[in-house]
This record gives sequence, structure tokens and C-alpha cells, in this order.
Amino acid sequence: MQKLKIFSPDQIKIVTNAVAIAEDLVSNHYKMSASEWLRPKYDVKTLVDLTPEEIVYGPFAQIIRYEAQRKNTSLGSSIYDYYKICLQDHAIHAALENSPCVQLFPFSLYIVTHELIHIVRFSKFLQSFDASAIDRLAEEKRVHDKTRRILGDIQVAGISDVLKFYDNWHMPYEELQQH
Repeated sequence: MQKLKIFSPDQIKIVTNAVAIAEDLVSNHYKMSASEWLRPKYDVKTLVDLTPEEIVYGPFAQIIRYEAQRKNTSLGSSIYDYYKICLQDHAIHAALENSPCVQLFPFSLYIVTHELIHIVRFSKFLQSFDASAIDRLAEEKRVHDKTRRILGDIQVAGISDVLKFYDNWHMPYEELQQH
């Protein structure tokens, strides 16, 4: 197996900053208070912290749902969904190398915002985590549209290049199915 390219310490700082801003943007968009935002349990991890099963080739990130339970409890009612956003450093690096106008910060901001919208939608039962392939494609289109709306109004250097990068997801659903 080849060694995959991971984020440098400086790049981790950039991604961490993007995660913090994405959390604010998504919580503001959904008008979620701090306590509501803490309710959907999730974490964001980069390649260095992923298990082999959490590494994928192609996507920039994936969400894995785990079943969690608070310590010192045995009741089934204390079980909750825990989501792990698994950033795929190697795929992000490859995209940045192939698209020189796209920069790490706005690209990470888009990716994390997108994944957080999925988690909110799963948590609010607006979309099933275990949806069919057709339903997942429709959901991807909805989430890309929502991500574009959230990020389209902010002043972040390089965000317009990232939105252009994702233009294919902005086409009508019928055309998207044909790609």
C-alpha cells in the first residue's frame, strides 16, 4: 500500500480554523443554539487519526455513523448516534494540486460546511443516513445547494474559486443523474 499524503502541522491549523468557521456558519444558518449544536455528537478527523476502514479513495470526506453510549450507563435510551467526519487529506491534496486556483482554507471550509449540513439533516431526521443510492444522490444535490447558499454570501478569499470547482453539483438534478 502506498503512503498517503497527510496534512502538515501548518495545514492542520488552516483546517482547524475552517472547521470552527464552518460550525458557526452552519449553526447560524439553522439557528441552532450552542446546546442544540452540541447535541449532534460529531468529530472531525484528518487522515493521521483515521483507521484503515475510514480511509476512502475519491471523496474529500466521508461521514461514518457510530453508535455511542455515555459512560456508566446501561440503559438503551442512553445510546446515541456519533458522527465522524473523516477528512481524506490525500484526496484534498490531489484536488489542490490539480486545481491551482483552489486554496486549502476555502476548500476545507466548503467540505466541512457540507458535511456538517449532512449531520444536521441526519440529526433532525430530514434525511436518512441509510438512504438508497438514488436518494443519496438527491441529498447530495440538496446539500451542495445549501452549502453554496451558506458560503455564497460570505467574504472569504478564494471561495468563488471553490464554488466554481463545485459547479457540476449546481446543475439540475436530472442532468446530474446522467453524469
